[in-house]
This record gives sequence, C-alpha cells and structure tokens, in this order.
Amino acid sequence: MKTVLLPAIALIALLASVGRGQSPEAPAKPNELADHIVRSSQSIALGGGKRLGYDVACGTMVLRDDAGKARAEVFHVAYTVPAPEGEPRPVTFVFNGGPGSSSVWLHLGAVGPKRVLMTDDGAALPPPGRLVDNPFTWLIESDLVFIDPVGTGYSRPAEGVSGKEFWGVDEDVSSVGDFIRLWVTRNQRWTSAKFLAGESYGTTRAAGLSGYLQENLDLYVNGICLISPILDFSTARFDVGNDLPYPLFLPTYVATAFHHGRLDEELQRDLGATLARAESFALGEYWSALALGDRLGEERRRAVVAEYARLTGLPADFVERAGLRVTMSRFTKELMRDAGKTVGRLDSRYLGIDRDGNDAAPDYDPSLSAITGPYTAALNAYVREELGFVCDREYRILTGAVQPWSYDRAKNRYLNVAETLRAAMTRNPALRVWVASGRFDLATPYFAMDYTLSHMGLDPTLRGNVRSTFYDAGHMMYVHRPSLEALQRDWQSFLRTVPRLPR
Repeated sequence: MKTVLLPAIALIALLASVGRGQSPEAPAKPNELADHIVRSSQSIALGGGKRLGYDVACGTMVLRDDAGKARAEVFHVAYTVPAPEGEPRPVTFVFNGGPGSSSVWLHLGAVGPKRVLMTDDGAALPPPGRLVDNPFTWLIESDLVFIDPVGTGYSRPAEGVSGKEFWGVDEDVSSVGDFIRLWVTRNQRWTSAKFLAGESYGTTRAAGLSGYLQENLDLYVNGICLISPILDFSTARFDVGNDLPYPLFLPTYVATAFHHGRLDEELQRDLGATLARAESFALGEYWSALALGDRLGEERRRAVVAEYARLTGLPADFVERAGLRVTMSRFTKELMRDAGKTVGRLDSRYLGIDRDGNDAAPDYDPSLSAITGPYTAALNAYVREELGFVCDREYRILTGAVQPWSYDRAKNRYLNVAETLRAAMTRNPALRVWVASGRFDLATPYFAMDYTLSHMGLDPTLRGNVRSTFYDAGHMMYVHRPSLEALQRDWQSFLRTVPRLPR
C-alpha cells in the first residue's frame, strides 16, 4: 500500500477540522489561513447548589472575500447551552468599543460565565487578576458570542491585507456584520432570536450593525443592548463652536461632586433630587446662557456662574475664567485639586494622584488603571490554560494599532448613527432597544444619551420600544457589584419585552 505524506501544516489543518463540523476532504493549502477553534465543556456555580453547564468554542475564524481569499482572522469565544430539540436558544453577539478595544471588559466583567474578582465597590485587588464564577452571567438566558474586531484581541488582518480595510466606521461594521452572518450560518442559528450587545464605541458599532445586517444581509435582530452608549458624537466633543457637550456633561459633574462630598448640605441630601435640579438647570438657564454667547448680560452671567459653581463644587472664579465652559479633563483635575487628587474619566468615583498639582489635566485615568492589569492577566490565563487556545500573539486588550480610525462617512460633520438605528427600528417595528448608563461615567455621560434618544425622531408608536436604566457606577458599571446584579436583572426584564414567535 502506498503511503501519502501530507505537509505538516496541511495535516494540522486536517486534524483540526475533524470534530468541528467541517469536511476533512479539503484541508487548507500550505501557508493558507484556516480556522483554529478549540472546543470544551465547562460549568459554573450559580448559587443555591445550582450549576450551569455549557459548551465553549474558542478561537479564530477566517473571513474571506467572494473569491475565497482570506481577509482576516477573527478571534471569538462562543458559549452555548444545550437546548431541547426544536427550541433554539437566543444568541447574543457581544463586543466592546475603543475603537481598539477587545471584548474582554464585557466578557470577563459582566456578561460571560466568569468574571474578574474585585471588591464590591469596584476597587482592584493586588495583582495578578483572578477569575471567579459569575452567577450574574447572561448565559442563563441566552447563548453568547464575544467578538474581538480585527486588530484587537488575537484578531488580525490576513498577510498582505491592509488594516485600513477594517479600521473605520463602515469598514468595522461590515467586517463584524460579515462575521456574525458566517457564525449564524455555520452554527445553524438562523431560527434563533438574535441580539447585539455593545459597550461604548461598541454601541456605535451596534447601531451601525442594525442597518448593515438588515439592508445588506437580510439578517434581522430582535434586540440591541447599548451599554454606556454614544451614537451622536457632537454630544461628547469639546470643540470650539460646539457648546452641546457642556450642558450634557453637567449632570455627571454634579453626580461626581455629590459622590465625593463636595456640595453644600442641601445638595448632599439626595442624589436623585440634586440630579433633577442639575438637569433642569442644564437644559434651561445654562443652555440659554451658552446660546447667548457675548450677548449674555452681566447680572445673568453672575447668576449662572453661581449656580453652576454650587451644583458642581467648582470654584466660581474657575467657572468664570473658563467662560462658563468647563471641559471634562479640566473638571477631573479641578474638583479635588485642593486635596491633591484627580477623579476618573471612565468612572469618576475613582481617585488618582498626579505629580504636578498645577497642571490643567490629569496625568492618567485612575479608573482605567484599576482594571487594565487584572483583566489582562485574567484573560491571558483563562484562554490559554482553561479554554486551551494556544497563541503566542499579544492579546491586545486596548490598542492604538487601529488608529487612525476612518470617519470618512462623517467628513465635515460629527458622526451620528442614531439615524441608522431609527431607520432599522422603523423597518423592523419588533426591534427593541435597551440603554444602560452609569451616573458616574465621564466618557459617555448618561444625559448625552438621553438627549440623543429624544432627538432620534422616532415615530410615537415606536418610542416605547426603547427603555433606559441607570446605575450608581461609571462606564464599566459592572465593576460595582450592586450594579452588576442590577444589570443582569434588567437584561432579563428586557428579554421579556422582546416579541418572539411562539413555538
């Protein structure tokens, strides 16, 4: 009998294809990219003596063009729970933002079956990071697919393919959308209810996907979760001539001052009442004063400065010198300057220490520093040691490698994907949207998203398809255990509002 020897790479691809539902008759050619997916079965404790068993598929899937040429490898981790015959479980596609962020934050912070251990308030424990079972995982209700967009995590462009094909608003949406279609097709999930869950710039991606999936791939989703969202970038860009961010950031300034005890006795009594007053002032006297510009009278100016200073805990002369326009970076430096501290951007509950107390902006974001190390260590150990995916590449947690990011579709204006979402909801009236915001988030303030929602132009019959929830934490509200628990309850409540065909 004649023995046939396969090249080593082809043999590895052949063996890897067996057991993952692909035909072994057509192994990848030498030096050609092939899927690299490792499968395992796991379980976690849910409390009360209950355990949840699930299957994991962890690895890279190759995206190809119409000619079959490899474009990129997309790293993902898919968690599925066996369902009764004929009753497909919902599936939720999850990603973070950046641009340049992997999915590690939602994966190991809130949504996945494991989470990074932190204190109940969200303070980091001594390194390295450690994982524990997450009884608040969304896997109880839905299968989960965590996606690292190209350039983040282990995902990379194929050899000879420029990153510019992926690193832009539309390019990113199309590559992630194409991955979702491919995953749904290969895993026979077209009849499952489908959800998108994005955080930060991931909400920009999710809104873009709502249009791309419907219009280009005829793939309709049932629900979209927008966590710490930004859809209209004019609400968060402190540019000369754009006054919009100043009133929309103000309530979060006030919440921050409240948390750190910088307000007078009356305003320190009840956060809800104080925020209501701040929101009314922001959209009333303050907005009107900004609109008047140099026509603002001196007496009215003094009154606005005084109220702004009282609500934010900032010195009145500082507000006056800023021309009533205090940027986020100046606020995070100034609020606690007399105590030698700065406050965080992602979560303003956190405090930092700068070398120079006289600088205009903080040296670093203490709320980002608190989570980067623990999450990086935990992810690298988990994927390699527990899930069995071996890769010597750097797992890019949060990278600048995807920059410069292309905003070509928004040249000479601010990017606004709220209209894409409005159009998708109009064409698919069953689509439901859930917005989750942290009150101490200075990256994507909750009041900015409130403004965006109220200016979407949704038909009155569709406005009830959007719900908003708020948490006493920041951008990654789930590092705060009470908010983590509330987030899961709100997710389960949201699922019950989404119309689905009976089976």
